[in-house]
Amino acid sequence: MSDHPTPLPPPALRFGYGTNGLTDLRLDDALGLLADLGYHGVGLTLDHMHLDPLAPGLAARTGKVAARLAELGLGVTVETGARYVLDPRRKHGPSLLDPEPEGRAARAGLLTTAVRVAADLGAHAVHCFSGTLPADTTAETAWRRLGDSLAPVLTAADTAGVPLAVEPEPGHLLATLADFHHLRSLLGDPGPGLLGLTLDIGHCQCLEPESPADCVRAAAPWLRHVQIEDMRRGVHEHLPFGDGEIDFPPVLDALAATGYRGLTVVELPRHSHAGPQLARTSLAFLRTLTDPSGPAPAPAVTTSVKGAPAP
Repeated sequence: MSDHPTPLPPPALRFGYGTNGLTDLRLDDALGLLADLGYHGVGLTLDHMHLDPLAPGLAARTGKVAARLAELGLGVTVETGARYVLDPRRKHGPSLLDPEPEGRAARAGLLTTAVRVAADLGAHAVHCFSGTLPADTTAETAWRRLGDSLAPVLTAADTAGVPLAVEPEPGHLLATLADFHHLRSLLGDPGPGLLGLTLDIGHCQCLEPESPADCVRAAAPWLRHVQIEDMRRGVHEHLPFGDGEIDFPPVLDALAATGYRGLTVVELPRHSHAGPQLARTSLAFLRTLTDPSGPAPAPAVTTSVKGAPAP
């Protein structure tokens, strides 16, 4: 008998789908769809159509969503990328870098609210991003604003026991993995249990110098949330699997090898018109790569108005 036990295999990946790609569905219907298809969880974007973070009765509404998630057995990450939730005229505005202190405070307030919602939902992280560099603002000033704006959010996250997961976003001040580490340094390295990373696999293909699989390995100690979709080099366009350039088997192998236990969420925010179908085909694609001998893909999903055929 060997003195060395056989190493355990890496844990299986847990797949989710983002509600920002299901905006044509009511939230309750979207959650039911994902559970029926066999997803492990959901990336829940707080927005006016899905658990509006600014409408009255948030605590009670959050409680109902928490009960629904528990009923369906779905895990959750809270995402904060709603385009116009704070300002109906400025996409993703105001940001943590806004020239006006009131604007920065509004964004920090939204993130603090997201932390409370995440705690009530039992979410494993709150996703966020920096925002773009405002006109007539130096990078030095913007980084200072970012650190100052995140300070109260990190305090709330520490109290709630829910880590932030900052996403490097093409075109933003914090655009790359190197930028994430710069923020960590500015904040005195709060540690991955408090300030972690959202790694978007498509963004790695878009602009990182290393391959997406190498990005996964480099980011492993800080991973708190993962988003996945196809993409082409130099073009920030989220694409269904197979429509871009990413070689996914090495990416998924690298992700499994890290021992990451959060959700890997399909991120197709501009494809809501085909959300139910893409949710089905995306999970079938990922299952084929991670467990070719596993269960057959879920049946096709059709939606219709009661009493009328599906279009």
